[in-house]
Amino acid sequence: MQAKLSVKNVFKIFGDKTDEALSRLEQGESKEQIFEATGATVGVRDANFDVDEGEIFVVMGLSGSGKSTLVRMLNGLIPPTSGEVLIDGEDIADCKKDVLRRIRREKVAMVFQHFALFPHWTVAENAAYGLKVKGVPAAERRERAIAALEKVGLGSRADSLPSELSGGMQQRVGLARGLATDPQILLMDEPFGALDPLIRREMQDELVVLQKELKKTIVFITHDLNEALLLGDRIAIMQDGRFVQVGTAQEIVSAPADDYVAAFVADIDRGRVFTAEDVSNAAEAVTLGEASAEDAMRAMEDLNRHALYVVDGANRVAGVVTYQDLAAATLDNGAPNPILEDVMLTEYPTVDADVQLYDLYGAASAGLPIAVTDDKDRLVGVVEPEAVFAQLSGENGEQDAVPPPSVEDEKIKEGAHV
Repeated sequence: MQAKLSVKNVFKIFGDKTDEALSRLEQGESKEQIFEATGATVGVRDANFDVDEGEIFVVMGLSGSGKSTLVRMLNGLIPPTSGEVLIDGEDIADCKKDVLRRIRREKVAMVFQHFALFPHWTVAENAAYGLKVKGVPAAERRERAIAALEKVGLGSRADSLPSELSGGMQQRVGLARGLATDPQILLMDEPFGALDPLIRREMQDELVVLQKELKKTIVFITHDLNEALLLGDRIAIMQDGRFVQVGTAQEIVSAPADDYVAAFVADIDRGRVFTAEDVSNAAEAVTLGEASAEDAMRAMEDLNRHALYVVDGANRVAGVVTYQDLAAATLDNGAPNPILEDVMLTEYPTVDADVQLYDLYGAASAGLPIAVTDDKDRLVGVVEPEAVFAQLSGENGEQDAVPPPSVEDEKIKEGAHV
């Protein structure tokens, strides 16, 4: 399937000696060496990426890394020195002006860090600016602007002036202005960078909620890795005009491509990056009414787990049994095969697949495996407590991660012989 936005071999060199600068780049010279030799500045070097429809693609890097130059090439504000920028297959880097205008008017909107609101226009008039440029009649402009303001929680402030709004509200107006034209692609250049941390987090959360409803294709520029990890379906990290790594938040935190990326992610709160799904095992279970206690103990031995979930015929969780309890029941009753229902625990931890590890710490501390269930309470995975602790510590379940109580440990503890 064709990507909504595709960037192929894009370079941007600022200065007069672009051909010489490109030649030096091909020879492996650095951005600094090229500037000293030619006076030309390398803005972007050999950018290649695709953005699928409905995806949030975050471009992240420090000041001077080239991210703002890149996003301005995505709507033709800055022409690339070479390469292609394709929107639905049309190359805006090499097209006539009327084609570029059409694509901008019909498909792309941009939200900047600085709100750039007209101070003497009302909030609704500011939100309708893009529609006015497109020649939409006044009554329709207002209707669509107010609808966009409603989406960002400002419908009641339509007739206020920007000076009457807080900074966070003004940025919401900027976002509404972008949404009012109903663009297919939304380019956001550090849109929350000027906001206080608390308001910034509120805006990030609001964008996540909006995206679930609107499903826009978004390219989001930021210098804040926490913001990138929160928002991005995929993240590109830039350094000196080039991409050093592209991947999901989990891929970048788990396997940084080089020391530059590793330094970025070193202090990241892993509990807010990884989810229950990222550390869950297969939904191994025994079925109530079909499996015996002996079957459950044998399954735990094969899986090397100390507990196992019990499900009904529709794969809904009924309870959990532990090896220790089954072994103890066998010894106490003198019977080799106690009834599962008599030993099964009916209070157990359960979470959705998208719950962050940060919210699993308490449940993991209780010691029982955590059931991952879908919206019909069916078992879709199992999270072992040690997998949560290993991921939070950065061990990823390897090397020094604390192992679960093994079946052999339980046998020794109870003196059971099975």
